[in-house]
Amino acid sequence: MNIIKKTALYFARTKYCRQAIAERADLSAMREKPTTKMMIGLGLVAFSYVIGLPAVIAMGILAVWLREPLVGIIGGPLIYAISTIIFIVGIKMAGKRYFHVFSRWLVRVVLEKILGEDIRAVCAPGRDDSCP
Repeated sequence: MNIIKKTALYFARTKYCRQAIAERADLSAMREKPTTKMMIGLGLVAFSYVIGLPAVIAMGILAVWLREPLVGIIGGPLIYAISTIIFIVGIKMAGKRYFHVFSRWLVRVVLEKILGEDIRAVCAPGRDDSCP
């Protein structure tokens, strides 16, 4: 058994992974209508991408055009920091529920792909220590 499969087997035995596998975690919770808070959060995440790298590039072009290197040296990282803060706030507003649903689904799918038929050994019916 290779190291990737051994590592996947180790993680598959944890409570979080066993539950995700046993409950056949899926993305059905994302079909529900998102709340206003989630929509604002997703909007902030999208906005952070719009002002992130393009604004840093624009600052660099502006610094060259004005022949003022401080515009690029100070302005670039400053606008990128502001973009990062907006991204974090957006994730905080929108992400907790979606992140949890997506993480459980991703864990299940990745472990099933890596382990294949060995996934049944982790979550076998009839074993007391396998799945809840």
